[in-house]
Amino acid sequence: MNIAFFLVPKEEVIFLSPHSTMRQALERMEYHRYSAVPLIDEEGKYVGTITEGDLLWKLKHTPEIGFDNAHKVQLKDVAQHMAIKPVRIDQQMQDLITLATNQNYVPVIDDQEVFIGIIRRREIIDYCFKLWQSEQKV
Repeated sequence: MNIAFFLVPKEEVIFLSPHSTMRQALERMEYHRYSAVPLIDEEGKYVGTITEGDLLWKLKHTPEIGFDNAHKVQLKDVAQHMAIKPVRIDQQMQDLITLATNQNYVPVIDDQEVFIGIIRRREIIDYCFKLWQSEQKV
């Protein structure tokens, strides 16, 4: 099954720019209760994912920042510890299962590497469950 059916379009995805600040990321993640947010550059390309852990490690290793100065640090200066890999829109659902075991979502890009949305792990799990259910009825 083509993954486009499961796509949450970019317009409905919370994302940040690499030029956003740590404080903006923390506030947006807290407000939406997310532990990870995709980073999209000025050209609309997916450049990675910032996680709560990335922000925490940056604060731990640079104590002079602290929360009071988090507005001075851009996300492009925060190391990303997880490689959240994107997939192309023409891939099949089976291609996502391995990625979904380690990622809350899978970023989706077009053939020019422009970010077009995400597929959440819950949709992948639901797809697998329905597939399993249909096989049990046979």
